[in-house]
Amino acid sequence: MKVSDYIIRRIEALGVKHVFYLPGGGAMHMNDSLGQSETVAGVCVLHEQAASVAAEAYARISGIGVCMVTSGPGATNAITGLTGAWLDSTPVLFLSGQAKRADLVGDQRIRQFGIQEVDIVTLVTPITKYAVQIKEPEDIGYELDKAIAMARHGRPGPVWIDVPLDIQASAVEPGELRAFDPGELETYACACDDADEVIRLMNRAERPVLLIGNGIRLSGAADMVPQLVDALKIPVLTTWNGIDLIEEDHPLYFGRPGAVGRRYSNFIQQKADFVLSIGTRLNLLSTGFDYGSFLKNAAHVMVDIDRYEMEKKSVRPQLAICCDAKSFIESLLCRRDSINMSGLTPWLEICDDLKRRYSVEHGQNDAENISTYRLIDCITGQMTEDDIYQFTSSGTAADIAMQVFRVKRGQRAFLTKGLASMGFDLPASIGSCIASGGRRTVCVTGDGGFMMNVQELETLRRLSLPVKIFVVDNGGYSMIYRSQKSSFHGRLTGCTQESGLTLPSVNKLAKAFDIPSFSIGDYGEMEQTVLDVLNRDGPVLCRVSGDIAQPIRPRQTNYMRADGQMASRPLEEMSPLLGEAELDGVMRL
Repeated sequence: MKVSDYIIRRIEALGVKHVFYLPGGGAMHMNDSLGQSETVAGVCVLHEQAASVAAEAYARISGIGVCMVTSGPGATNAITGLTGAWLDSTPVLFLSGQAKRADLVGDQRIRQFGIQEVDIVTLVTPITKYAVQIKEPEDIGYELDKAIAMARHGRPGPVWIDVPLDIQASAVEPGELRAFDPGELETYACACDDADEVIRLMNRAERPVLLIGNGIRLSGAADMVPQLVDALKIPVLTTWNGIDLIEEDHPLYFGRPGAVGRRYSNFIQQKADFVLSIGTRLNLLSTGFDYGSFLKNAAHVMVDIDRYEMEKKSVRPQLAICCDAKSFIESLLCRRDSINMSGLTPWLEICDDLKRRYSVEHGQNDAENISTYRLIDCITGQMTEDDIYQFTSSGTAADIAMQVFRVKRGQRAFLTKGLASMGFDLPASIGSCIASGGRRTVCVTGDGGFMMNVQELETLRRLSLPVKIFVVDNGGYSMIYRSQKSSFHGRLTGCTQESGLTLPSVNKLAKAFDIPSFSIGDYGEMEQTVLDVLNRDGPVLCRVSGDIAQPIRPRQTNYMRADGQMASRPLEEMSPLLGEAELDGVMRL
């Protein structure tokens, strides 16, 4: 069997149904083997960055993604999606072609010898769990199995296998290949004493909170969340990447805290005297930039599979438990008879009152533009639990959606929080839709980021996927606009037409790619147009008139200290600021 055929057979055995790729000479044997597969479909995109992002999103739905690229620029173009998968702990297998072994640089001490040769393994090693170039055909079984095992084991993440062209074409005997023993990998079981100590600390708390993150889903424990919530019966908060672990209307759910979170969620988190965080690394969006005040009133138990995340300077857990999230939840549920959370009615009443008083405000209607708050509120109201909401990468559309979007029970919704790469939206929507078996997939994005992988409209059209993209047309980069305007006395550079940036017509682009399009220009037509877009078969684009100065409220803000230096306010002090008496009343313990 050819090595390239063996690689595809191994992918078939994984249960993967799609490989995202762009063909090239350096990967021609792997491309051919993929094309001959009867069970794995190749999804040919138009840029390797899109292939890498689509594979990352596919993995978020299916469990693992595969991206195949050629040598040189094909491989380097895929690094953006690889980085996103690394930062968000998403298991993706990257396969790259390479110049044949006789044409590699080796020890010649020159920059390049083979055609389009690039030492991709050295480049990607810092942002992969495992990266290797195949040296001999007989190594493919061990290296491929090791890479796949490492991608999904422990803290998951991407892996990269670089396959020289002559090795792709070489013959091997599958039954004679060296095997990888998964027993070589470290285990992350929860210690009994740790679970007992958590229950001891929690039982004596008066204001406990459960904060859950995407590590729970990565560990395979997402379906255990309802049992956990029912056993603890304490207020639940989610991180951005954990947004779809619990439904919005659950009586114990109190939103998403953080630097661009909900005000009432931050109040609840900062008032808590005990916080159990599971499966979240608590990055700066979660802790806020004044991380010294994060959980200032709480005994913090942090459960994470990566001990270094619990040792970083922005967190100070009283108890750090390095274990698999599923193992920890199982240990806790086995001891549920020891959990005594009675007497929490006053605390739950306080949380309910804060949620009622400080719910997200959608702002006033603008006669010329559509509020992104009102747009997303309208969209989420018309979506079903079977729909996927694909968050865009970053910017106004992502931040506002995190404040407004209402997850239904069982619904999937996610973003790439760590890298937040512009251009994520369209290829991620393609990957999510395909992985879900063709579920309706909805994305609200900005016109700036949308342009960065706009070529994938052709992939969308070719596959006729039910992807609905709402593009907020504000004529520029709104986040950059606001930061430049506030930081440089109103001076702007490259974020609006007047400052050097131009963006094309969304509707004309849709026409060029033969995709139906709509427009929303006033509130009178918004609800019906959103319904028309969602109900239209196949891919649809909708341009929405937006305001580049669209504010994001509430959010953590900075202030100038007496010495002239800038500093961040605590998470409970979000802009627009409350009066001192009101804030003191809320935070009084």
